[in-house]
Amino acid sequence: MATDIKDTVHSVEAAAVMRLFPARPQLLALGEPTHGEETLLELRNELFRQLVEQEGYRTIAIESDCMMGLVVDDYVTSGTGTLDEVMERGFSHGWGASAANRELVRWMRAYNDGRPGSERLRFAGFDGPLEITGAASPRQALTSLHGYLASRVDADLLPCTGETLDRLLGAEDRWTNPAAMMEPAQSVGRSAEAGQLRLLADDLVALLDVQMPHLITATSRDDWDRACLYGRTATGLLRYHYWMADTSPARMTRLVGVRDQMMAHNLLAVAARGPALVHAHNSHLQREKSTMRMGGMPLEWWSAGALVSARLGEGYAFVATALGTIRHREVDAPPPDTVEGLLYALPEDRCVVDAPRLSTVLGDMRPAPRVSPWFGYAPLDPAHLADSDGIVFVKDVPES
Repeated sequence: MATDIKDTVHSVEAAAVMRLFPARPQLLALGEPTHGEETLLELRNELFRQLVEQEGYRTIAIESDCMMGLVVDDYVTSGTGTLDEVMERGFSHGWGASAANRELVRWMRAYNDGRPGSERLRFAGFDGPLEITGAASPRQALTSLHGYLASRVDADLLPCTGETLDRLLGAEDRWTNPAAMMEPAQSVGRSAEAGQLRLLADDLVALLDVQMPHLITATSRDDWDRACLYGRTATGLLRYHYWMADTSPARMTRLVGVRDQMMAHNLLAVAARGPALVHAHNSHLQREKSTMRMGGMPLEWWSAGALVSARLGEGYAFVATALGTIRHREVDAPPPDTVEGLLYALPEDRCVVDAPRLSTVLGDMRPAPRVSPWFGYAPLDPAHLADSDGIVFVKDVPES
């Protein structure tokens, strides 16, 4: 059995990853089972660098605020701002403090220096402006969309003025009140003003669509794409706030589902622009349903990866990352009857695994699910082994 398993294992390099697929995927997603480990981000950087240089990928998208990501994209494509400013203002979830993320942005800027526009690397955040404690105001996205349209189409076609939007939006702290995550009554999402804003956002997005030929000619495809991002973000945030005000048992399922829906829409827009690399938690990129418990309640929803895979078919590929140990998090060597345990017994410190082939090699053997003593690490689900195109296995993750 050990020999057969070793036949599924290859060195961690771009060529080994690409051999997992019949053709280059339009979206190649690399997952991680935990956040914040620099070793994993450094490995991502090296793999993505090889895939850019050898396979022609032209966008790198990560699990960060899509609106903030525009700051990073402006920097890597045209040098707008400084690296320090970009790391402070261009990432959500605290990712800007990561040395590996800083190195990724620095390398992307250096790669683009002197290259023509058609060959430059682009950066994208594909998460919504959301944190676990709440959601951003839709103000930035809505007013940016309105401003783009107001300067380029007849005023009579606009569904409202900027002043009307400002009045309906009101004070920012109405939208960002952290109490709303736990107390639906604290949410502004079902107020009369929020209801009007949802209708206006829908009309603004529709106007953006019907005026597409004129707008692309008057500005550029990139500008129009950015306006579409404003529209997706505005409507997604207003939908998220609406469900924050819900009091039904389905409230949290709706919220996590809306978040992954926003992610999926952003990834599909990135894919429409050209071949892209994606990095996020395994649970957002897997093809099967995601599950978790929150507040004692089991939640189940379709991940962004599942939604994108349903649209793109073989154009979407998912490579999960699995770990042996994270000893500084009290995650010790995996039991030998788990998938991680079988891989941990191999001599390689890091390897790329052909997941469907490994599933075939295991045959009727049913590896046990690994149980993590730390909530921040999600082990592989052995029942879904064949649903991944591959696995990047890292034997030991040292403390950063």
